[in-house]
Amino acid sequence: MSPLLRFILIVLAGIGLGALLGWTNSCSSGACPLTSTWWRGALYGGVLGVLLAASFRS
Repeated sequence: MSPLLRFILIVLAGIGLGALLGWTNSCSSGACPLTSTWWRGALYGGVLGVLLAASFRS
């Protein structure tokens, strides 16, 4: 598997997991920064996915 494809797959997995977390654990008050909306969860998940994928690059 090419390094670029692995990088993209890890980032997409982070986005998907973050969106799922934001969608299932929605905070009704909006005070929860990670789970207040699904797209914000996806944003945080994508950032964490980028950081994780960048740590595997050699």
